[in-house]
Amino acid sequence: MRISELAAETEVAVPTIKYYLREGLLPEGVRTAATQADYGPRHVERLRVVRALVSAGVSVAEIRKVVAALDAPPPGAYDLLGVAHGAVTPPVPDDIDTAAAEVLYERLGGRPGTCEPRLLGGLAGALGTLERAGFAVPPDVLEVYIGSARRIAEAEIEGIPADSIEDAVRYVVLGTVLTEPLLLALRRAAQQIVSGEQFAQAEGPANG
Repeated sequence: MRISELAAETEVAVPTIKYYLREGLLPEGVRTAATQADYGPRHVERLRVVRALVSAGVSVAEIRKVVAALDAPPPGAYDLLGVAHGAVTPPVPDDIDTAAAEVLYERLGGRPGTCEPRLLGGLAGALGTLERAGFAVPPDVLEVYIGSARRIAEAEIEGIPADSIEDAVRYVVLGTVLTEPLLLALRRAAQQIVSGEQFAQAEGPANG
């Protein structure tokens, strides 16, 4: 298909597609003339990946790393996760105190000293934000957070496709990037449901 047809198929404007081509986020098409190229299903799928990452706020530089992983997949799921985490986890200051984060990581089941620096920094940053706000997560609630996060991770890793490296890359990267808003939305919806149930029980039947 021509670039105009690719644009129509993916609902991505032609100038945007050309920008992605220049930035190396999209592979070149097969040249059919000096100013024309042919594009296929691979370009459609790649455009969908790129657009999803852009919509999630991932930078062009980090998307380029994801694209590199699609073109030359890492050898295993652990390395795929490294690519995914690198794309969505912002850098942290070198001098951030990670002691509490290390403890939390070990409570998740991690071995001491093995957490990726960015992930450890992210944990430390989140804990620091809570501390500066003067808010402490109750220990029993934190225990639920830890157990739930562990179960979610186990289910996600179990679901990584085994028959296609490219499918595995897309599953891990997009699953990491795009499902976090869903998890947050589900949590808020559940809070509304549970609070409604508990408050209704506490209030009891209305007086007639």
